[in-house]
Amino acid sequence: MSAARAAAGAQAPEEERRFLSAVEAAALERELLEDYRFARPQLAELCGQASAVAVTKVWPLPALSRKQRTVLVVCGPEHNGAVGLACARHLRVFEYEPSVFYPTRSPEPLHRDLTTQCEKMDIPFLSYLPAEVRLINDAYGLAVDAVLGPCVQPAAMGAPCARALATLKLLSIPVVSLDIPSGWDPETGAAEDGLRPDVLVSLAAPKRCARGFSGRHHFVAGRFVPDDVRRKFALRLPRYAGTECVAPLSPQ
Repeated sequence: MSAARAAAGAQAPEEERRFLSAVEAAALERELLEDYRFARPQLAELCGQASAVAVTKVWPLPALSRKQRTVLVVCGPEHNGAVGLACARHLRVFEYEPSVFYPTRSPEPLHRDLTTQCEKMDIPFLSYLPAEVRLINDAYGLAVDAVLGPCVQPAAMGAPCARALATLKLLSIPVVSLDIPSGWDPETGAAEDGLRPDVLVSLAAPKRCARGFSGRHHFVAGRFVPDDVRRKFALRLPRYAGTECVAPLSPQ
């Protein structure tokens, strides 16, 4: 495929995109786990790496100052948090400087293993977020929101994650949300208590709530989804150029 053709296929008009309902998204995940025998750690790794790559697309390393390379990754205890931990590790591999705030740690082996990997790579874990938001804005170039996922309601997240979400809403630095911005309804989109991220990385395929996303950049990270599954769920998404693991869904 020529470079011009690849670039032309990198975008899909709004009406051609396929936004999944919560039921369809859960069914697609079951298909990957049960029929194709993907493992949850494998999916977390694929999505985490792709999320880190999306960050590099918007903030390429050579153009960044030392402060702009610093990334605050805020993780919750569910699967989205595992993706955030994998994302932090890949950002370190890509020579960014991530720090993780993980206020409610999951006892699941997947989360424990990813936490250990980050710690072994000398990624700092913060014991608390500063009460003064200005200190976070001054210390970091951007933040990654991996607090909630598609099946987690804000009311069920617990006080530590609720406080982290409240802090994220006040930041003036750019925020990247993974799959669904924390606090959003997966079907209807933005809620009053939800984030307004600058960048959204849809995992596997965009969810219905992404119709309401009005930030600067929207990527889909689902190259790992087999062709048969794409056809079954009628996923009408842009082509992935070359060997890219993410594709843009919004003007760059």
